[in-house]
Amino acid sequence: MAKPKRVYQSWKGNNKFLLDGRLIFGPDAKSLIITFMLILVPVVIFCVFVASNLAHKFTTGSIGYAILVLAVVFTIYVLFLLLSTSTKDPGIVPRNSHPPEEVSGYDSSASIDVGKPLPRTKEIIVNGLPVRVKYCETCMLYRPPRCSHCSVCNNCVERFDHHCPWVGQCIGKRNYRCFFLFVSSTALLCVYVFSMSALYLKLLVDDYGTAWKAIKVSPASVALMAYCFVSLWFVGGLTGFHLYLISRNQTTYENFRHRGLRGDNRINVYYRGCMNSFVEVFCSKIEPSKNNFRGYVHEGASKTSKGGNIQVTEVDISDEDRRVKVEDDLEIGDDLMKISQRRNSQDIGDIRGRGSDRSPISRSELDFGFGLESQFSSRSESRHSGW
Repeated sequence: MAKPKRVYQSWKGNNKFLLDGRLIFGPDAKSLIITFMLILVPVVIFCVFVASNLAHKFTTGSIGYAILVLAVVFTIYVLFLLLSTSTKDPGIVPRNSHPPEEVSGYDSSASIDVGKPLPRTKEIIVNGLPVRVKYCETCMLYRPPRCSHCSVCNNCVERFDHHCPWVGQCIGKRNYRCFFLFVSSTALLCVYVFSMSALYLKLLVDDYGTAWKAIKVSPASVALMAYCFVSLWFVGGLTGFHLYLISRNQTTYENFRHRGLRGDNRINVYYRGCMNSFVEVFCSKIEPSKNNFRGYVHEGASKTSKGGNIQVTEVDISDEDRRVKVEDDLEIGDDLMKISQRRNSQDIGDIRGRGSDRSPISRSELDFGFGLESQFSSRSESRHSGW
């Protein structure tokens, strides 16, 4: 009798696994090596050519060596956060083996005979406001609120933020905290290396009298300062951007998709105050993974979804044909660099109030958890809106 396969061996997503399914990566995991080297190489240069020489500039040797030790320890911490972000299940929703059997107001058995597709959306209540959730034809389930299908990893991810090519992994509900700590810690590391290199260069100027002679003695200091300055525009701006998102309890995906749908009467149904938003991200317990990648696949077992454990209040049956949802996740990841640079050049308040001529908000915003404070269009109108 053949030994049953483990879940990770028959996984239908595009993920890569190591150590018998203990570590999960995205399909672009090789980019993790580049990110690893972009952090490690400058720190090695700093320790060899700057920190070690800087230790001899102080009368108290312990101060100089503390600079070296702090750089090493802090770098190890940053690399640990990078690996933790890249190897952790971001919040993948287990896919079904067949479409849901029970949907309120819909007979799935009849649809099989007639060939009628499942409703593409249904409506649930979040904090007293209606929110639309979509049916994912790839995973054959109704996505939970704030869940989206990553076209790169080919998985539905809870609280999907974006797919980050720098860490080679989706950023979602279970690894967002590690991702933010990684980005912010990398920004602090850039500031630290820049400051210590500038200090060493100043001490050399005091010894040799001119900046040119100091640069000739330690060209590594100048190179590190330039490298950290450029890097800080990216990781520093990205840190500020995500601080803004956390304060609004918003994801990168929601922010990018709704840039043109902002208005004074728009409310975020997930927003419960700035302080509660930070507590939710940094102090809440990380839920265990819903996937046992090292478990065995049982051939006879089939997982069914009955409403997806979601409170269904309405079902909106669309006449559109089925289509596979493919989202531009890598484009969002690439655009983060533009956002981070813009965050350094303008105040966050300018982004909140971008544009005085705001277009009316369509009801499609409900799909991502944004409600309207005043009124909603009728159900008949929504059935003809393409949902």
